[in-house]
Amino acid sequence: MRICLIAEGCYPYVAGGVSSWIQMLIQGMPEHTFVISTIGASESQRGQFKYEIPRNVERIEENFLDQYLDAKVRRQKRYRLKPLEREALLDLITKDHTDWDELFEMFSRDGSYKANEFLASNAFLDVVLKASEDTYRLTPFNDVFWTIRSMLLPVLNILRSPIPDVDLFHSVSTGYAGLLGAMFRWKTGKPYLITEHGIYSREREEEILKANWVDVYFKQTWIDFFLSMALAAYGKADRIISLFHHARELQIGYGARPSRCEVIPNGIKMERFAMIPPVDVTPHPLRLGAVIRVVPIKDLKTMIYAFALVRARRPDATLAMIGPTDEDPEYYEECLELIESLHLDGIEFVGRVDVTEWYGKLDMVLLSSISEGQPFVVLEAMASRRPVVATNVGSCRELIEGIGDGIGPAGEVVPVMNPNLMARAILRLAENLDALREMGENGWKRVDRFYREEDFLATYRELYERLKQDGGRRI
Repeated sequence: MRICLIAEGCYPYVAGGVSSWIQMLIQGMPEHTFVISTIGASESQRGQFKYEIPRNVERIEENFLDQYLDAKVRRQKRYRLKPLEREALLDLITKDHTDWDELFEMFSRDGSYKANEFLASNAFLDVVLKASEDTYRLTPFNDVFWTIRSMLLPVLNILRSPIPDVDLFHSVSTGYAGLLGAMFRWKTGKPYLITEHGIYSREREEEILKANWVDVYFKQTWIDFFLSMALAAYGKADRIISLFHHARELQIGYGARPSRCEVIPNGIKMERFAMIPPVDVTPHPLRLGAVIRVVPIKDLKTMIYAFALVRARRPDATLAMIGPTDEDPEYYEECLELIESLHLDGIEFVGRVDVTEWYGKLDMVLLSSISEGQPFVVLEAMASRRPVVATNVGSCRELIEGIGDGIGPAGEVVPVMNPNLMARAILRLAENLDALREMGENGWKRVDRFYREEDFLATYRELYERLKQDGGRRI
């Protein structure tokens, strides 16, 4: 079978997380051929792969959102919008839903509209003027025009992406990747599957509400825009997969049809961690660790503050930060400056290493993220018999506490951005090493029962076959 995986902002340019999931899926299905249609933020990433590409990947189609910014318009073309076309464009910039089929017809590769030419046309100006009269009547027109143009420039251009000749399409998010999947499904009639690792539209909403780059009177515009793309993907998808039960509920709340939604959790190769011994119960210095990318969404500053509080009670404690530090150099420097300002000893940035060589050195694993889906680091820690203290994001509570499975807790869940409660949880668990070991064993049992890689692969293999046999009819 030939499968097109559509990825945004991850594989093969970023290590860990969703990228690791994609690599595992491809390597676990050598009988299938994969075409990767990937969407990156910057043209500077072209060809800068962080993974050795598996042999069953036929090719990688690279698209970048900034590659359209400098496109030259040779001459201004006169466009005469039909009523439905005009309505679809107006809805796109003023509502949280639109007729994407109309926009696919207009701006796809064989459509009659070219994005850059259209965005320089009087027809586009008329649409923005109409929106300004209604939705944006209290906002300076110049701000409205350039905001709407910058919003539409990448999305309308991305619709011109070539459509691979495959048996089915599989996007690993909604957003721009999901929109491509929706268009490919609409153009070809081939089956389309979404796997959401986090709820994309919700994550973008949280980012936009906090962002300084979005003026307050355009925040809702951007939120509606990303929701509109999510609805396009949900509407066209034959199956919509989430990694945990609460995420499925969120998808339905955002407009996905319940009959198309199902849960397929991540899987982990248990054999990788089989030789790691359980937590040492003899008295010893407290050894903490975090397997992370040093980026703001992981909120390492909260972890650093929490560790400072732990050190005040346990001067023997150490913290190993395991993972790449080069993804956001500015944030890495901010973390180093924070450590220095706190006069804090005991923290080591380890960099890229084989994590299986590190889990056995730790007493517990920390996760301080402000957003996650179903983090591999928690599954790896549990497979290594290490308790976890994690923020209440994504599926962390479901992983650590279980859902009526009769297995005890595998650590503690704490609120986001709360160093005090994270420190208290760490110190509380560290007081009783026998209980700490028992939590580690609970985690191992839960992963072994519900989150094995072979079960994950078998479920997707069966789903792929079912979708192909159905041939694009709804199942």
